[in-house]
Amino acid sequence: MEIGTGAGVSGIHLLRGMRRDGVLTTVDTEPDRQQLAREAYREAGFAANRSRFICGSALDVLPRLTDGGYDLVFCDADRREYLDYLDEAMRLLRPGGVVCFEGAFGRGRALDAAHHDDEALRLRELMRVVRDSPHLAPVLLPTDDGLLCAVRALGT
Repeated sequence: MEIGTGAGVSGIHLLRGMRRDGVLTTVDTEPDRQQLAREAYREAGFAANRSRFICGSALDVLPRLTDGGYDLVFCDADRREYLDYLDEAMRLLRPGGVVCFEGAFGRGRALDAAHHDDEALRLRELMRVVRDSPHLAPVLLPTDDGLLCAVRALGT
């Protein structure tokens, strides 16, 4: 599951890491972006049945998806909604599944207490919630703008 299709770059990498029969579900509000991603996936050699595109707001789409039906939820969309995506990801993920948030540093603002804009505050809260959750084992990778990943504990 990918939140934020964009031009398909992340999706290509996700598809490369999946089993050959795996399907990537990707959600975006922009149909033009999804069309670009379809073309990128095709040019990268992936069959059309390897991806499912859903156009709409993630917070409208995610509640309609299957509980425990996903191994990975990759979030690369509105960072102010990441806490809401985390709630949905906990429902969507199988035990042992992984949730990832691209841009966790918020262009450095989330790491600097002097910044009080909404995005920086929400990213700091996301990091606190993930760190303190007894149901998640987190890691924060200092790649580009930060990649926060967490494994959903088995049995939760």
